[in-house]
Amino acid sequence: MIAAIALYLAGVTALWAFQRDLMYFPDGLPRVPPSYYEMLDGVQEVSFTTADGLTLAGWYAPAPAGQPTVVMYHGNHGSLRGERHRLKHFKDAQMGVLVVAYRGYSGNAGSPSEQGLYADARAALDWLTQSGVASTSIVLYGASLGTGVATKMAAEREVGAVVLESPYTSTVDVAAFRFPIVPVGWLMEDRFESLTRIRMITEPLLVMHGDADTIIPQRFGRRLFEAANSPKEGFWPHGLGHNDIFDNGGFDVALKFIQRTLNLPEYAQPAGGG
Repeated sequence: MIAAIALYLAGVTALWAFQRDLMYFPDGLPRVPPSYYEMLDGVQEVSFTTADGLTLAGWYAPAPAGQPTVVMYHGNHGSLRGERHRLKHFKDAQMGVLVVAYRGYSGNAGSPSEQGLYADARAALDWLTQSGVASTSIVLYGASLGTGVATKMAAEREVGAVVLESPYTSTVDVAAFRFPIVPVGWLMEDRFESLTRIRMITEPLLVMHGDADTIIPQRFGRRLFEAANSPKEGFWPHGLGHNDIFDNGGFDVALKFIQRTLNLPEYAQPAGGG
């Protein structure tokens, strides 16, 4: 019994000590310019400086006149190159796109943390504003971990609309699901309390979450959706998991939501495009 308790305490201590290593997974690959991918013609690398002095890179496709800009916050395994398909889809639909790479990701300096990611997101939005993009033409798009970043920004600022793909109520809730015998509520530093913040959002909201998601079960997304203010829409595809929503109906749902919400004309993509 004593040995079992000692082993448990050692495991809990290790989880506490290395919690950020278990939450953030930068790919470690060197950053490449968008021109590395022929599909990203017209996309440029830009940089912005955070309040704590880090200069971060992002990929940016300027919006055609009168069109919105989709600001994308990726998941904990994400990167600039990893978001190129989402970027291309929205760019091909005649929308501007800014993909934000967090500190410690995609060759950026620094180490990721909850407050650090918020600082990165604010710096990107400030850069867009300084570049002449109206806040009401910005659509925040968060995927997985990035939904907590998007929710925080939408709670702080006025934007045009918010899209959350595979979201959570808080990272504490997700950790409790994965480590049910560990007192994660006492241990976790980076909590991303989206359930509390979702009530502060008044912009149109779209939540997309598959019922076969084993990483962040759909019940978390549904609970977040239920707590959100109207206007809101949900897309709950059957048989889809954590990373396959966008390519299996999610993009079309998100595109039509943005067009409808911001009163944009529908854009018919060319055959084989995207």
